[in-house]
Amino acid sequence: MWRHGMRRVISCVVPVALLLSVGSCVDEEIVYREGPNFVTPPASAANFVGYSDQASSRTVCGSCHISAQARWQETAHADAFATLEGSGHMQGSCQRCHTVNDQGNAVTDTVAGWRGTKDTRYHDVQCESCHGPGLQHVTSPQRGQMLPSIHADTGSGVTNGCAECHSGTHHPFVEEWRKTRHATSYTRAYGGGTLNPSCQGCHVGQKVLANWGVNTNYVEKDLGQTVATGEGVTCVVCHDPHNAANPNQLRYPVDSRDPENNLCARCHSRRSNPDFTGNRDSPHAPHGPLIFGTAGWFPPGVEFEETESSHGSERNPKLCAGCHVQNYAVTDQATGNFQVQVVGHRFLAIPCVDANGAPTDDQNCQLAQRSFRSCSASGCHTESTARSALASAESDIALLTGHLDNMLAQVPASEKLPAASGKVTVARGATFNSNLAKSHGAEVHNPFLVKALLRASITAVSQQYNIPAPPGLSLAPYDQMNLRMNPQ
Repeated sequence: MWRHGMRRVISCVVPVALLLSVGSCVDEEIVYREGPNFVTPPASAANFVGYSDQASSRTVCGSCHISAQARWQETAHADAFATLEGSGHMQGSCQRCHTVNDQGNAVTDTVAGWRGTKDTRYHDVQCESCHGPGLQHVTSPQRGQMLPSIHADTGSGVTNGCAECHSGTHHPFVEEWRKTRHATSYTRAYGGGTLNPSCQGCHVGQKVLANWGVNTNYVEKDLGQTVATGEGVTCVVCHDPHNAANPNQLRYPVDSRDPENNLCARCHSRRSNPDFTGNRDSPHAPHGPLIFGTAGWFPPGVEFEETESSHGSERNPKLCAGCHVQNYAVTDQATGNFQVQVVGHRFLAIPCVDANGAPTDDQNCQLAQRSFRSCSASGCHTESTARSALASAESDIALLTGHLDNMLAQVPASEKLPAASGKVTVARGATFNSNLAKSHGAEVHNPFLVKALLRASITAVSQQYNIPAPPGLSLAPYDQMNLRMNPQ
């Protein structure tokens, strides 16, 4: 039986040999436990140690790394083999991703762990699946051993990390992710090859993790200062390998209405309101606040209830993920045979699809060629009504922005320049709203808010600068707005 010791700020490992002395120690805040030695792994295991007690899912690593062991036991990885057995699809080709072996780490020898021994101590996706074989570490622990990689395979020949298992026609997470801007986000964080501090916290994988307080050690942790060493928003940026506190092991929930606690909004809410002290009158990643109904410049006296936003209401509890992460099977329309499982990791809310309904590589298509199944899946729309609603919103917003831009063109240039005092001008606020309305997805993220801001801006520009609003244009309920500006 294991005997619990006191909490100590050291990590001690019992040697493989049948000795009672305590082995090497490294600084780390963990719980020390005394106990029997693990069974030396056979040579065919290639130094993977696996479980020390399979019945209790106690890994050898967990003998010292108590907190990591406890968190891991709550994840789907901890019962991966039982899940496979219960699926009714047990095959040899599946077992490699439900056991400890060369998959997911830097080992290239396929005769390793489960694949070399068929020993049940290597069932499930344990610590070593990502960290690599642990025999050297448990016999002589040193810092820097067994570091996992956060790099996701982008087709460059890399054969470790999440991609080795989370891929293929039944779960093509990485294949889909490769085609997204998340995969190349780091390329937009450098100016002339130099890292831009204001961009790094959302565009460079290593910097996002640091910004979110993740201090776990990994191979690429100290890299990212140059575009050649930067990582995109890889799997482990959004998913925590050690924690199942949120569904799908997400680092933050997707249903939270707090931008600081919503996984998507933590980055997709950088500049959603104008900063009159600077010189930028355009938004940057305003998607979260648009959904929540808080984006834009609100002229004095204008209010907007966020519940007016259908996509930010309780009818869409998963908010961004409710539309952008869709999971469905694609079958050949002619034969009915399964083709691929779409897992939603291209994050396309209304993708261009082929004849069978699979998203195409080229996403430049007409509205009629886009799938609106994410809208119908919510129960709020049919695909046809959603398509019509989007077409109507696009038309209304294009009309309003056209009129507002024509009016802004008549405003004195001095009213559009940033002032050293950070003076608030109607022209700058209205310009921000026009740019917000033109930002990608604004017409679907919150058409009600966007149209309200445009109508209020047209009224404000008309009142402030005596520029007539276009005749016959409905500006209600803002046409009688009493504008009071308080320059700062």
